[in-house]
Amino acid sequence: MLQKELSEIFRRQTAAMGGVLVSVSAVRVSPDLSIAKAYLSIFPPEKSAEILANIQRQTKTVRYELAQAVKSVLRKCPDLQFYLDDSLDYIDNIDRLLKK
Repeated sequence: MLQKELSEIFRRQTAAMGGVLVSVSAVRVSPDLSIAKAYLSIFPPEKSAEILANIQRQTKTVRYELAQAVKSVLRKCPDLQFYLDDSLDYIDNIDRLLKK
């Protein structure tokens, strides 16, 4: 549920930017539900570090929007930590190596 809601939040925020796509690949929640680690896949990859830094600066705003979306299901919204998901780059690299 957190992954779906975060994806929707990022879709709305990046719609104004144009040409940028942020998708939430995975969300891992700690056993006590206090921390949620969200792994983001960002396109285009050249802007990924800049966009991730911007998202990390806006963590409180994203958490507030998430809390509003899940308030009927979760009693407490977990603290958010964002990480870059580089699995697509890894897969591309493996494919390139195998083709050689």
